[in-house]
Amino acid sequence: MNYTKQEVMQFVEEEDVKFIRLAFCDVFGKQKNISIMPTELNRAFEHGISIDAWSISGFDIHLHSDLFLHPDPSTLVILPWRPEHGRVVRMFCDITWPNGTIFECDTRQILKKAIATAENKGYHFYFGSEMEFYLFNRDELGNPTKIPYDQATYMDIAPDDRGENIRREICLTLEQMGIYPESSHHEEGPGQNEIDFRYSDPLKAADHAITFTAVVRTIANRNGIHADFGPKPLEHAPGNGMHINFSVKGNTDDDLLSSAIAGVLKHINDMTLFLNPLEESYKRLGNNKAPRYISWSTKNRSQLIRIPAATDPYKRAELRSPDPTANPYLAYTLIIWAALDGIENHLELPPSADINLYITPPEITQKFKPLPESLTAAKNMALASPFIQSILPDPLIKAYCTC
Repeated sequence: MNYTKQEVMQFVEEEDVKFIRLAFCDVFGKQKNISIMPTELNRAFEHGISIDAWSISGFDIHLHSDLFLHPDPSTLVILPWRPEHGRVVRMFCDITWPNGTIFECDTRQILKKAIATAENKGYHFYFGSEMEFYLFNRDELGNPTKIPYDQATYMDIAPDDRGENIRREICLTLEQMGIYPESSHHEEGPGQNEIDFRYSDPLKAADHAITFTAVVRTIANRNGIHADFGPKPLEHAPGNGMHINFSVKGNTDDDLLSSAIAGVLKHINDMTLFLNPLEESYKRLGNNKAPRYISWSTKNRSQLIRIPAATDPYKRAELRSPDPTANPYLAYTLIIWAALDGIENHLELPPSADINLYITPPEITQKFKPLPESLTAAKNMALASPFIQSILPDPLIKAYCTC
């Protein structure tokens, strides 16, 4: 909604707002927040609100644990599930040291730097994610189980699809928050669902992805069930993916997407730790439409990158390896930098793999370079990567490689 600081102050006063949540993420993309009262809002804008960051995952602060949150007024939204009288609003924040310098492990700021670099070079990126999640029943004590909410399959309808009303409530809640889903449906797994987003600029898309997971968990909890974004919640069922659609435009009519894809293919192994950060992530890859090999195609979904059938302005690439445990700020950052390498160095795409890699014999698949097969392998590749070292701060890399 792009409020200004003054408009936020006015909104809070006129709309009976009693609590303001200042939201931020740890390095793994888990949302945190602190609530302040309206009387503290001006101080938040002028000076920031101090937090003790000692226990925030990946911040690695030992000598000086104080950091400051600075709310971004353009991200103001009402939390629709809170009371209308005594409303609660949320703003995402940037994080600084007490002296005002940017905190190097603030992944939202890391993404901002990537966006600014791309725009200074004349390139504009757009992102949209397809997010999958499972809905599970809770036991009599309210604890999550692994019992699926339904036994429906791909794009089934009610009554087999019991998640229909849950997805409806999620989508309507997101619309109230200024986030507009493109589509929603039941996925292949029992109790598995997918909601896709309209593309937008990288920062807004990442903010929306963080908001989305919070909304899904909140709505599921209100309905007495549990939402699971894990990469492989059920051993013998499809895993959850976060398919990332991206496109890039320049100041000319040149087709930049091919070179951008080539850059992502070049750096994908170095990036995989941050796209698939859990050991469980590697149980998903190579199974049930999740890619195993570094390849691309316009024809089928066994590839790492697929170019869906579309015409401008909807032409895009779909990166299919990430899962929902990835921090979207880091995922989009790395895609931008990899794509820029491809564009600036005029990298060419290898031949497309217009085959189904899930049923292709080994003598064919061995010609393709595989993705890392374990978390340990992904960590080693990230640690040895000059590309990663040039983009991400050492404490953040250390957090991912020692967790």
